[in-house]
Amino acid sequence: MNSNINEEKQQVKQHVNDHLANERTLLAWVRTAIGIMAFGFVVVKFSLFVRQVGLMLGQQMPLPQYGYTAPIGILLVAAGALCLVLALFRYRQTARQLDRGVYAHTSGLLYGMVGLILVIGVLLIGYLIMTT
Repeated sequence: MNSNINEEKQQVKQHVNDHLANERTLLAWVRTAIGIMAFGFVVVKFSLFVRQVGLMLGQQMPLPQYGYTAPIGILLVAAGALCLVLALFRYRQTARQLDRGVYAHTSGLLYGMVGLILVIGVLLIGYLIMTT
């Protein structure tokens, strides 16, 4: 009887640990999304910052006329928002699997986010090459 109680406590403890790990993973994705969105915001606002610094120094600062910073920055903010939505979806899916006791690991979200950030990185490299 006593061993059954200990086994039950151990199973409950493992179940709680699994859910807490799932929450930590969600929070890591949230931090990642915030970082991506913040970087996108900086990219969009950088040309305004350069203009303001030029005005403070009493000089006209030449700005590139290509106008790619806004679309790239907006794409980064959208990627961060997408990251949040997909992370929440994955969190809920994993929680349901843990509740049923049939967890199945998938890497689709990871590959998708790495691919998206890689494409954005290539776009940023192209932008930097064109504007320098």
